[in-house]
Amino acid sequence: MGMKSAPDSNALHTLGARALREGYAAGSFSPVEVAQAVLARMARWEPHLHATWLLRPERALAEARASEARWRRGAPLSPLDGVPLTLKDNIATQGDATPLGTAAVELTPAAADAPPAARLREAGAVLVSKTTMPDYGMLSSGLSSFHALARNPWDLRKGPGGSSAGAGAAAAAGYGPLHVGTDIGGSLRLPASWCGIFTLKPSLGRIPIDPPYTGRAAGPMTRSVEDAALMMAVLSRPDGRDSMALPPQDIDWHDFERGPEHLRGLRIGLLLDAGCGLPVDPQVHAAVAQAARLFEQAGAHVAPMAPFLAPAMLAGMDHFWRMRSHLDMAALPPERKARVLPFIQAWADSAAGLSGTEVFQAAQQFHATRVATVAACSAFDYVLSPVAPITAFAAELASPTDDPLRALEHIAFTVPFNMSEQPAASVNCGYSADGLPIGLQIAGARFDDLGVLRVARAFEQLRGPQRPWPEPPAAP
Repeated sequence: MGMKSAPDSNALHTLGARALREGYAAGSFSPVEVAQAVLARMARWEPHLHATWLLRPERALAEARASEARWRRGAPLSPLDGVPLTLKDNIATQGDATPLGTAAVELTPAAADAPPAARLREAGAVLVSKTTMPDYGMLSSGLSSFHALARNPWDLRKGPGGSSAGAGAAAAAGYGPLHVGTDIGGSLRLPASWCGIFTLKPSLGRIPIDPPYTGRAAGPMTRSVEDAALMMAVLSRPDGRDSMALPPQDIDWHDFERGPEHLRGLRIGLLLDAGCGLPVDPQVHAAVAQAARLFEQAGAHVAPMAPFLAPAMLAGMDHFWRMRSHLDMAALPPERKARVLPFIQAWADSAAGLSGTEVFQAAQQFHATRVATVAACSAFDYVLSPVAPITAFAAELASPTDDPLRALEHIAFTVPFNMSEQPAASVNCGYSADGLPIGLQIAGARFDDLGVLRVARAFEQLRGPQRPWPEPPAAP
């Protein structure tokens, strides 16, 4: 939406971070007005979506008033000062409990902000709410034993994806421009794909997190590449708590803007078969193939890729994570374990009989996946693929298969890039016949996070017209 001298107060929730900054600087509207508009939007949507945890309007308005005072003094903390923000449940905020989506966790106030929360708070962003997630982040759905069931604003019968479920729904529904989620196997990109928004899973360690873990990354979830780039400028600042953090780099995140001419001459791999997992829905296949044709028309050299993820790799990662969760569950008192979603319990308990040899062999598949992914991508500048083989599925299901013994069959396109530590984005590239968004994954070489943003921005301008964002149901 273009800037106006006096934007409709009903539309302030739709403005991106740059438009908000310009409006604050010009005095066209204030952070308080924007916070009020976002909170009003949330009030209309939340009875249907259940995307939020710790929605505290008065605290948000107090932060907005402080930001308003800074803008009036001409002393904003950053370009994101006063811009509404949500953070995923598992990103700790000082003084707040971190339930991790499960009723099994004891609700103990966090001693400090986690790095993403700290950086955005230092930048003056206004935290309007935390967002929901499934138990321990181990599902690609919004099903939770602690939070209400999250739904997808494009179709309330569908889930938003997960584990950054509430964040995906919040971005699509217009809960302000800035949202932060996390991803260890697809948990940023899957909800982004199914909610029609943009995300970047950065190179491992690009955004400091606490606690760090193999493959785990935090990332921006936004309606545009621009808003994600502006967030990266803040989120990528160093924090000594992340033992896996990359060395600080002077990356000009604001230099993300590229037109379709940027794609000319690029070597692009097109992966339409992951090699295992669920088969690709014909509508998803068609949308991603059409995106690749747009790259070709812009002058990129597109070549098909053979599948590189073997069934044993996906199964091994699955078995290792089952054992990790099994041990976590075993450490819980029986009464607390009983509160965990039955699907998660069944999935974790299935590891009980695995031998040490089997667990070791499972663990080796992480490295095998990394080697295979890097080797397959080495001939290309960037790789295009579906994010997910299917569109959004029924909200009540724990996973597309709803089978704890086939729990990860939908992550075969996303998880390789967690293990290879490569940046990978999801950008909307079309819609199914029933109006559900379809995400295009754009993966780059390790450390080329800015390059992925630039390619995604070029594609944003190539893709077809985007459908209007969903509106909340009319009040009865």
